[in-house]
Amino acid sequence: MADEPDTNRSLRTLIVDDEPLAVERIQVLCADIDAIRVVGTASDGAAALRLVEALKPDLVLLDMTMPEMDGLAVAAKLSKLEVKPAVIFVTAHENFAVEAFDLEAIDYVLKPVAADRLSRAIERALARSGEPKEGSSAWLDELWVPHRSELLRIAVSEVSRIDAERDYVRLHVGLPGEGGRSYLLLQTIAGLEEKLDPSEFIRIHRSTILRKDRIRGLRHDGLGVWSAELEDGEAMRIGRTYLPKVKAMAGR
Repeated sequence: MADEPDTNRSLRTLIVDDEPLAVERIQVLCADIDAIRVVGTASDGAAALRLVEALKPDLVLLDMTMPEMDGLAVAAKLSKLEVKPAVIFVTAHENFAVEAFDLEAIDYVLKPVAADRLSRAIERALARSGEPKEGSSAWLDELWVPHRSELLRIAVSEVSRIDAERDYVRLHVGLPGEGGRSYLLLQTIAGLEEKLDPSEFIRIHRSTILRKDRIRGLRHDGLGVWSAELEDGEAMRIGRTYLPKVKAMAGR
């Protein structure tokens, strides 16, 4: 029988931030979290990589904006290691969430860091450390969106529709009338489309992506115009460019 994850062990943790006061603040917060043990700190990306090699931490709490080598560059190098630590970004900037999770970050915590928010992130890292290592999917399975003073984790499986709004996309989560809500994310619809599993999502218009299992049927409105009928009864026009692919989905 496989061994169960050791939920009582602590994660050896490296703090990386170029601001001494930020490092001190995170150290104070970490002192109250039994699940981690701080083994070192670094003030720049190059030092962080050296310490990761020397200390072999389980977790890196990583600032995003640092001189010379920023947090994304550090995380990209860590992702290529044979044995790589988990990464939680701790940053004042909310606009890099998509790039962070492309690098399989565990979480993305906004400054000023609240104790309970950091604790939840650590719990996610601890839970992930006990999961069996499997081949990761090529497609996104979660998105992180700014909401008030933090970032919310949205499972891609909960997203029913995506609308383009200039340089942003609006994610529609759940169904209207059933507590449905929406969130703005700084990301182009074309960029997001490339990261979504095409077996689950389909683009029907230059400004609209739908989850396939929310489409109830297709309707011909005349003069070559087609619409997709959704579960809630709403009909959304299908762009001519995307019509062949939508019809192919329906076996037409």
